[in-house]
Amino acid sequence: MDNHSDAFVFFGATGDLAYKKIFPALQAMLKRGSLNVPVIGVAKAGWNLDQFKARALDSLEKHGGADPEAFRKLSSLLRYVDGDYGDPATFEALGRELQDSRRPAHYLAIPPATFESVVENLKHCGCMTNARMIVEKPFGRDLASARHLNKVLLRKFDEKDVFRIDHYLGKRPVNNLVVFRFANTFMESFWNRNYVESVQITMAEDFGVQGRGAFYDQTGTIRDVIQNHLFQVLCNLAMEPPVRTDSESVRDEKAKVLKAIPALNEKDVIRGQFLGYREEKGVAPDSKTETFAALKLKVNSWRWQGVPFYIRAGKQLPLTTTEIVCRLRKPPAIFPAEGLTSNYLRMRISPDVAIAMGMTVMVGGETRIITEPVEMVASAQPTAEHMDAYEKVLSDALAGDATLFAREDYVEEAWRIVDPVLGKGTPLHFYEPQTWGPPAVEQLSPPGGWHNPLTADNPAKSARAA
Repeated sequence: MDNHSDAFVFFGATGDLAYKKIFPALQAMLKRGSLNVPVIGVAKAGWNLDQFKARALDSLEKHGGADPEAFRKLSSLLRYVDGDYGDPATFEALGRELQDSRRPAHYLAIPPATFESVVENLKHCGCMTNARMIVEKPFGRDLASARHLNKVLLRKFDEKDVFRIDHYLGKRPVNNLVVFRFANTFMESFWNRNYVESVQITMAEDFGVQGRGAFYDQTGTIRDVIQNHLFQVLCNLAMEPPVRTDSESVRDEKAKVLKAIPALNEKDVIRGQFLGYREEKGVAPDSKTETFAALKLKVNSWRWQGVPFYIRAGKQLPLTTTEIVCRLRKPPAIFPAEGLTSNYLRMRISPDVAIAMGMTVMVGGETRIITEPVEMVASAQPTAEHMDAYEKVLSDALAGDATLFAREDYVEEAWRIVDPVLGKGTPLHFYEPQTWGPPAVEQLSPPGGWHNPLTADNPAKSARAA
């Protein structure tokens, strides 16, 4: 416990993220035994401690399932400081709450524009000694802003003490991709450019912006889920085995994947917007923000050179799921070509978890050889998480384990890749809600076509894009 943070300060304590995710995570951490330190909320809401505790209880009743005994213990740990992030008096009050702390962890669940003011004021109030800084995404809007934020943080903190959260990495099925790759001998035999024809990653949502139009219209799909969540999935698929399992060895291999990817250009991207998006509250009537994006990436490493990686994500698609399909090269045709398709490995991350193999077999009952594609499901289970993603990443940050957090070089490499296509100059194609994006996406189609996921209750086959 010597390396464990002895206080947890979270800025933005009255915000939406705290209400929906952080309080439930804190209760779960307490019940699991990974939280037993003061929890100090900081916000400008005009509240007192009793109101802050009432907010926490309401959060748990709505989003976490309040446990009376656990909440009693959590309530005893809660502290509250009310004030503006630019006011030194706020941080003097925080310093008094932290007077017995020797290794606090400061969690910035606030807009990036306020980071610099908070960091400077933490220094002046003496709250930074041996401290850790946990930073909520988005970490910048582009390469230049990400570099600026890194400079702000690294002027006052060592990189080893900065924990940039991407809660997606706290999800067990995402981490299972690495275990599946490196804990099974058979995977290495074909997981390379000699056998893999293409890899595609799909993150589909069957809903729109859900009242978050003003936020989303400043963000778009590439910034919202591709540059962070789906690049993390890609790195788990493409990384080399780390020589050790310590955080730096693992993060070294992930950073190497991004360094091997050339920056995108316009022909490698299709952007789309679902019809009706511009009528959403907070969305500009002439918005050019994408609600769908498809990307073609090259990973110019020794293992993957020549293998295209396709990423597609969007809102108002036919279902909500995240799925990976690795299509293998076709075998030599010694049987009739009719029915002979590429083998593939399919890995679904959500809403259920599945690992399946697509293969070719002989049609039963025939006297002559006729083949057909079938799918063998090796593993299928519901997504019941053993640990919520925020519980996992916050527990790791307090313990000082940086494995699941983005390092400075990783963040900047990810932005470098997408930076050239973030402007509004790339064409925008419209699509009907509940379809697989604009027809123009076929211009960026993987060999053999897009592999469109089906619902969890009918996962046996997937249809090619129409």
